[in-house]
Amino acid sequence: MAGTKTGEFRELVSPFLKTKLAAAAQQHGHYSSELRALTLQYLKSAQEDVIEPNERRRHYESEVDLTFEGKPLVGVERLYRRTALIEPTTVCAAHCRWCLRGQYPIKSMTEDDIIHAARYFGAVAEKDNLEEILITGGDPLMSLTLVGMTVRNISEHAPNIKTIRIGSRVIFHDPRRIDKELLALFLKFPHIRFEIGVNVNHPIEFWPESIAAIEKLTDVGIRIYNQHPLLKGVNDDLQTLVDLYGFLRNYNIDNHYLFHAIPLRGMSHHRTSLDKGLRLAIQLSACGEFSGRAKPRYAVLSDIGKIVLYEGVIQDRDKNSNTILLRSGYRLQDRMQWNPAWKKPKNMMIDKNGFMSVWYLDGNDEPVEESAVDKLYHAHVAGR
Repeated sequence: MAGTKTGEFRELVSPFLKTKLAAAAQQHGHYSSELRALTLQYLKSAQEDVIEPNERRRHYESEVDLTFEGKPLVGVERLYRRTALIEPTTVCAAHCRWCLRGQYPIKSMTEDDIIHAARYFGAVAEKDNLEEILITGGDPLMSLTLVGMTVRNISEHAPNIKTIRIGSRVIFHDPRRIDKELLALFLKFPHIRFEIGVNVNHPIEFWPESIAAIEKLTDVGIRIYNQHPLLKGVNDDLQTLVDLYGFLRNYNIDNHYLFHAIPLRGMSHHRTSLDKGLRLAIQLSACGEFSGRAKPRYAVLSDIGKIVLYEGVIQDRDKNSNTILLRSGYRLQDRMQWNPAWKKPKNMMIDKNGFMSVWYLDGNDEPVEESAVDKLYHAHVAGR
């Protein structure tokens, strides 16, 4: 599950991924970039037990709890005007070690919870603002029953919702789940635009089974988009990103965000500096190695929401705390209008025009030790 009851985010590798790890070791070798990309993403490292100052259990520390008709909305979050999030299940096929929800408490939604949420999405006070729902988790496509229940209730109680996005990695974790029953569910709601957001980080992940799953989805009109983190030792070099974005373009996957890895508890070994990501983003923008339509936006997931990095966003730096002050395009008064329960994080500032800025913990550019990655893989093999 994408979450924890004890504070420890346990290692979970799907049977499909286990075969791919073994195949990568055999085909490319133990010190290959291909095996390293999979090992660092899925095998738990002792470095996760090292907690740095200012790291957090979630990708934002402000409270986002909502109520509707006097009752808490279970599994619902809202930071933006036109989009809300619902999390019906925390089950996943595998545990990505950089998961932004790895330290969340494990929760599940009942049918009553889902109906309550859907009625909120379609309520008179919300329907003129809300038009898009993100179903996330966990991985919603791990449970056809729950995702079907969620979609049906949104369709019934919130006709204002035009787009439903589903955050899922089963295409790359367990592609057999993209089956006839799932495709039939999407086809039952032709008035809804369905999109699936994936997090594919390295070209090796475009396995034949995953490509077949992508083609099944696009054949029935599902749009797929990718947003993914910049991960040290996985994809923090220009050629890997160029190759990855070429694959995305070839398989009709829209490239959305390249995120700086979030300062989550125990995940500092995955994080480059913000400046390294900026340098790569500039190189990607300037190079002519792949289509301009496949180029991502470089962004940060901060305590107040997504912030795209462009000129003027970086306001200040504090070298003592390794933090950077980032200016957002969000006004506090707007945020409070669509989520009155939102609580301001302590690291936030407001300028004279009402826009919010936030202090953000930077990473570092210390290289990944190949010997440590090799030991991690061998420990995994020995423990199977």
